[in-house]
Amino acid sequence: MESLAGNVLVASPSILDPNFERTVVLVTAHTDEGAIGVILNRCSETTVGEAVPQLSPVIDVEDPVYVGGPVNPDGVAVLAEFDDPDEAGVVVLDDVGFVALDEALEGEAPELQRARVFAGVAGWGFEQFEEELERDDWIIEPAELGDIFTEDPEGLWSAVLQRKGGRYALVARMPLDPSLN
Repeated sequence: MESLAGNVLVASPSILDPNFERTVVLVTAHTDEGAIGVILNRCSETTVGEAVPQLSPVIDVEDPVYVGGPVNPDGVAVLAEFDDPDEAGVVVLDDVGFVALDEALEGEAPELQRARVFAGVAGWGFEQFEEELERDDWIIEPAELGDIFTEDPEGLWSAVLQRKGGRYALVARMPLDPSLN
């Protein structure tokens, strides 16, 4: 299978796991060993200043921390749009990548257009990922810059499905509990 890095995975309505229900996950790496990504639409109530004040040279401490996924929930990752993508620790898509935190905090912080802090990541072993894709648990769509830095994280799931169009546009309007329809 071709790498899905740089795509978003939109949780199908069949995913009822509270960690992933109605999520949009940016795939940041996908190899024959598995996949890793961050959930783009789970904004927490915690600010960067409350959770990781040492990031103040890199990101606004008033920005919220996003719940990136259930794997390593105490770990922190900063995904950013770089002025110079060569300054990214890992490039994910065009000029978007992960900030190399050790380098950014020890030396001069890279020039960033915008950034998001994530606590934890989403991760899959190879077989698990392939099985979930075969079951159509995830809807694959190319990521857009606006997905990564959306101002409306709660509406992102529906927005990406609307953009995909066709039957997915119908799914986008489905209520959380279809029996209430």
